[in-house]
Amino acid sequence: MNNLPDIRHNKHKKEAIISMHKPEPTQEAPLWSRNFITICFSSFFVYMTFYILAVTLPTFVLENLHGSNQQIGLVTTVFIIAAVIFRPLTGKWLDELDKKKIILFSLILFAICSILHLVVTNFYILLLLRFIHGISFGIAATATSAVVIHIIPVNRRGEGIGYFSLFMSLAMVIGPFLGLTLMNNFSFSVLFIACFVLALLSMVCGMITQLPTTPAPAKTASSSWDWKKFIEPKAIPISLAGCVLAFSYGAISTFISVYAKTIGLEKVASYFFMVFAAMILISRPFTGKLFDRKGEHILVYPGIILFVVGMIWLSQANTAFIFLLTGGIIGLGFGALLPSFQALAVRSAPSHRSGLATGTYFVFFDSGYGLGSYILGIIAAQTNYHTMYLVGGIVVAFTVVLYYGLHHRKQKVQTA
Repeated sequence: MNNLPDIRHNKHKKEAIISMHKPEPTQEAPLWSRNFITICFSSFFVYMTFYILAVTLPTFVLENLHGSNQQIGLVTTVFIIAAVIFRPLTGKWLDELDKKKIILFSLILFAICSILHLVVTNFYILLLLRFIHGISFGIAATATSAVVIHIIPVNRRGEGIGYFSLFMSLAMVIGPFLGLTLMNNFSFSVLFIACFVLALLSMVCGMITQLPTTPAPAKTASSSWDWKKFIEPKAIPISLAGCVLAFSYGAISTFISVYAKTIGLEKVASYFFMVFAAMILISRPFTGKLFDRKGEHILVYPGIILFVVGMIWLSQANTAFIFLLTGGIIGLGFGALLPSFQALAVRSAPSHRSGLATGTYFVFFDSGYGLGSYILGIIAAQTNYHTMYLVGGIVVAFTVVLYYGLHHRKQKVQTA
């Protein structure tokens, strides 16, 4: 009995020692860090400038440069071609060079091109400027989309990419509204200065963003012209699905205002993208968390269904209510699919090739967007806009086949 105090003392002593060595519960890394916010806003201001110029330059070409309708198309085509060419190059540079220097170079060039619109007096000078501007956009958009992956906590990647792409979606709505407002109430000089200010804000946000260090890729003896240095093969399957999605989305962003006018709804056309973006904004907190906790399939399949139903219903719209309702349905589908596909493209590649994976995804996405705007435009010219949106909806339906065959089935085989 006399040994009892000693036994208790030794027991408490052991518990104290164990508690000293017991690891503290790890605190979950925050998503909304300063660096995440600044890189999101940097991307936001780039896309704001892009969408402002996208809706106003056609009028500038017609009124100030006395160009033709065919030349309007060239202004957009040249920009997209330059962006598509430099996206895979940017992916390679991001994996081999200093990411911060690449971002700053692209944002500085983007700002210079924005202000140089003030001195354009000739259509061919504008074409050259748009090509260089497209280069800076392709590099900046790819770089910000790639580096944000390393800023987002790994266990919240789907949610983080969802919020990052939300900033792009907001720019898609605010940009055209601001651009048309400035064009209708002020001169093009004021509009171009506004674009320059936005580009400067993007540059400042890029400058103050601190990027985490990432492991350097292993050196290989492959040829300097090896295509794998520019394209990430593992990201191609899901990028093909993104390409088909972008093909039909091109009909939304390019022709919705013209379509609204043909069905007598031009007064509500500007609200279509507001409803579209509102649905993305409302759903984004849930879609990102679902991706991280339940996996991608719970978002992709319903997203495709919503997009297809919305497109087909849009092709038959004849009232303002139905027209805006389809914008919300398509927005829900697009909001679930775009960040999911991007996250899967990045996840498919090794961490040191995330830049290439991002570049690969957007090369396919931009290519699909450009092809869709052109091919669906031909369909609309040969038939009508009702048929064009119907075809666009049918095309998106094939995304199910691509997604299941190139990703889902392969995943099931690997886990079997």
